[in-house]
Amino acid sequence: MPKEVKLAKFAGFCYGVKRAVETVKKLKEENPERNICVLGELIHNTQVIEELKSLGIESLSELPEQGNGICVVRSHGESPEVFEQIKKAGFEVFDLTCPDVKKVQQKAVELAKEGYYLIIVGKSQHPEVVAINANARLYSDNVIVADSIEQLKPYEQELKKHKKLGIVVQTTQMISTLNEIITYLAPLAKELHIANTICQSTSMRQSEAVELAKDSDLMIVVGSKKSANTTHLAEILKNITKTIHIETDKELENYRALIEKSNKISITAGASTPDNVIKKVIESIN
Repeated sequence: MPKEVKLAKFAGFCYGVKRAVETVKKLKEENPERNICVLGELIHNTQVIEELKSLGIESLSELPEQGNGICVVRSHGESPEVFEQIKKAGFEVFDLTCPDVKKVQQKAVELAKEGYYLIIVGKSQHPEVVAINANARLYSDNVIVADSIEQLKPYEQELKKHKKLGIVVQTTQMISTLNEIITYLAPLAKELHIANTICQSTSMRQSEAVELAKDSDLMIVVGSKKSANTTHLAEILKNITKTIHIETDKELENYRALIEKSNKISITAGASTPDNVIKKVIESIN
């Protein structure tokens, strides 16, 4: 029986990632003699990071005391303190924070200034969340980062006492996580201000993948294991049908028996997965 292989329409680079990758390449092209570096990995994808390195664009794991040239702030954003440190080290700053991430930072600051006890729904160690937290904490100490009810429970009495609670969300979070946290917080608050800052690209990607999964024997999620939006996709889909999460086509060898047994296979990919990586996966199945 021939296999039916479908690729999700919303798979691969979102506009924020596309913008970041294209802009950094253009920056190097226009400044061939200058040192161009990125603080951290521009996006969570090994293939893209290696390609940038081959063009002479380095990823810095930490900021040197003394530097020169242009230092790019990646799409996840940074704290105001880090922006200052980059300038102090002698770099010219080039800010490539994703516009959607900027909106979350601005909303977090707004709520903190207005006296809300701020809950950032997200993974505390994720660079995007670290930057949102740092921006909000310039205006208030009443800030919590949590991606589950368990993480909020130790603060229950404090939140109850404050009464005025505000929520912002990591752009790549799952809507189900946000809903669970809202349900938990609603009885504790006299006033609950919810800013659903999950980006549209993430929402559409998740919704479409869910619909595909309902009619598939196997879902293949392509993208970095370090990418929050990609791992969330795999988590969501595992509850619906058999799902595997791979970074490249080479990993398909580990799942040959499962692929052979599956007639309807659908493929989706994270926001930082390049088209050529997705294409190789499709070719390896067909």
